Amino acid sequence: MDKKIIRSWAMYDWANSAFSTTILATVMPIFYSGVAGKNLGPTTATAYWGYTQSVSLFLIVLLSPVLGAIADAGKGKKGFLRFFTALGAVSSILMATIGEGEWLWASILVLIGSLAFAGATTFYDAFLTDVAPEASRDQVSTTGYAYGYIGGGLLLALSLALIQFHDRFFLTKLAATQLSFLSVGIWWWVFSLPLFRHVRERAPKKPVPPMLILAKTGVRRVWTSLTQVRKYPELLKFLIAFWFFNDGINTIIKMATIYGTEIGIGQTDLIAALLITQFVGIPCTFLFGNIARRIGGKPALIVTLICYLLIVILGYFMKNAVHFYLLAVFVGFVQGGSQSLSRSLFSLLVPVHKNAEFFGFYGLCGKFSAIFGPAVFGLVGQLTGSSRNGIASLALFFIIGIILLLVVDLEKGKRQALADEKASGAETGTA
Repeated sequence: MDKKIIRSWAMYDWANSAFSTTILATVMPIFYSGVAGKNLGPTTATAYWGYTQSVSLFLIVLLSPVLGAIADAGKGKKGFLRFFTALGAVSSILMATIGEGEWLWASILVLIGSLAFAGATTFYDAFLTDVAPEASRDQVSTTGYAYGYIGGGLLLALSLALIQFHDRFFLTKLAATQLSFLSVGIWWWVFSLPLFRHVRERAPKKPVPPMLILAKTGVRRVWTSLTQVRKYPELLKFLIAFWFFNDGINTIIKMATIYGTEIGIGQTDLIAALLITQFVGIPCTFLFGNIARRIGGKPALIVTLICYLLIVILGYFMKNAVHFYLLAVFVGFVQGGSQSLSRSLFSLLVPVHKNAEFFGFYGLCGKFSAIFGPAVFGLVGQLTGSSRNGIASLALFFIIGIILLLVVDLEKGKRQALADEKASGAETGTA
């Protein structure tokens, strides 16, 4: 492996994690509840935030499989990655214009940014098989997540300092928060440059057709992807399991801070706790990479999901900042491991020649499943008058995901992918 290429690939996680930590997980949810949604009730603001997440995920569901198929048909992964990165950076910069009571403008920008973040992640993930051989993918995947924790955590720490000590910078608290949104866009773009410069995608085996033809091909291949996945039973079982547990994970990430705001935990404690999550996640992401090498990727992933189930149960009874800090540490322990192991396990079950297409489908499953968690969370909170019941509903997602994951046979799935790859090579004369 080329270490420079690996570092350049991983730096994209450093870059885009600024959006996930500052916009999706910490500063923006608090800002949305207290400033943008100032004229809304606490439970209503929480629900609207959940609905915003669900709508953005629904839109990416419509887009991601087409993008994956287009990238797989020709040379285009880096171009799409650059476009979505630029879109996400610009939307983050524009968030600095959100004022009091402007929850709709906030929702629109978060929706666009979330769409860009998800679209970019689809192409970033698809580069994994370009930069790392199979034997090293667990390690390289966890390295990417660890870089993400460092980068996202570092900018979050700077934002916390800026907001907490805003008067020393001759800023109002509102201006300091808006400036933190501006910094996300700049950070995301600047630290994406190493990947754009040093990481190369595999050259297409055939001449690249015009983009319009690629787009039409991509649209046709959406349905093909849906039908072809049935040829890989173990891959299909993994995707269904992923459908459930990923929904629970994403909902916790996106709803934890605004849930904490609703029950009365202060902004400084919320941001500081999520900052702790970032830095706890750095060594723990590597830890689960090592655990996976010893006991296997699937058992290690199941351990993380059991921990998440406990987090949901404890979250229901959370009452104060100390409880939130403890849960933040617990989430940091398993968050990076669960996500990186899911990605690397999926890569083992995918035929190499369908990599981008199936990673688009992987993104589709992840985004489509994640539509329901935030919506259920918000709806249950609105109907019952308390978001505690919303967080309790997430336990079901993890229970079903664990049960389904137990029946996935990874070795059989790898054989299915390899057999299809050999058959494809024989058909094209490259075997």
